[in-house]
Amino acid sequence: MSRIDLHIHTTASDGLSHPSELMGQLRAAGVTVFAVTDHDTVAALSDASRLASAAGLTFVPGIEITAVDRGRDVHVLGYFIDPTCPALLDFLESNRRDRLRRGRLMCENLTAAGAPLEFEMVQSRLRPPHDRIISRPLVADALVAAGHVTTRQEAFDRFLAEGQPGYVPRIGASPADVVAIIGSAGGLASLAHPGVTRRDDLIAPLADAGLAAIECFHSDHTPEATGTYLALAAQYGLAVTGGSDFHGAGTRRAECFGRTGVPAEHFASLVARHQRTRRDPATS
Repeated sequence: MSRIDLHIHTTASDGLSHPSELMGQLRAAGVTVFAVTDHDTVAALSDASRLASAAGLTFVPGIEITAVDRGRDVHVLGYFIDPTCPALLDFLESNRRDRLRRGRLMCENLTAAGAPLEFEMVQSRLRPPHDRIISRPLVADALVAAGHVTTRQEAFDRFLAEGQPGYVPRIGASPADVVAIIGSAGGLASLAHPGVTRRDDLIAPLADAGLAAIECFHSDHTPEATGTYLALAAQYGLAVTGGSDFHGAGTRRAECFGRTGVPAEHFASLVARHQRTRRDPATS
């Protein structure tokens, strides 16, 4: 049973737990080392770091950035990042603006599809304590609140999944560019849940571009998939990461929280790789 979880979301993106709630959930699950990896934002990292220190937990500042390759999303995790890095913050601000554009178009499409939704109503859900980003789960929750669907999953199935009337393709940076921006912030980039994304063709070129790791352990990976990506990590000289992809109590994968994560020996190798990179950036 793993107690190191390097893939957790909070209210800063599409998770349900504020960092203050997360600390109790981590203790209850027996997780002692964790990373907050919100989508395209570092808004929760300061709170999470402070609260983890007070709780005696080991915290890794992280992020999950959405890249785009041939019209498909490719998620790249970043670990040990500096959340004050100007280049990273400029990049995330550009992403935020595009999410606003995409959110407006989704609302227009939904209205045309018979599920009218005002963009201002979606924006109103961006309430404190964090300036959350516009995301499809946020739009899905607005559809539930408006009475068009009864659950977030129904919102995706009927309106927001790729191919459905409310879907709007993302415009974003390439995976290689995302790997580079994570590196510029002092972090290590890891390809997220490759067994879900199914873009194994990207591993070799991204390794050449500076990818540091593969997320081999994930709640949606079968044992066979985990074995496949452990072998690929070894083949390309990459470190190994893992996590539950926890979004809060009662959400999909919540049952894997405290159970799915990265073994201690792989985490130690990841830390050692980061330390080498800090001493000699050319080795990253």
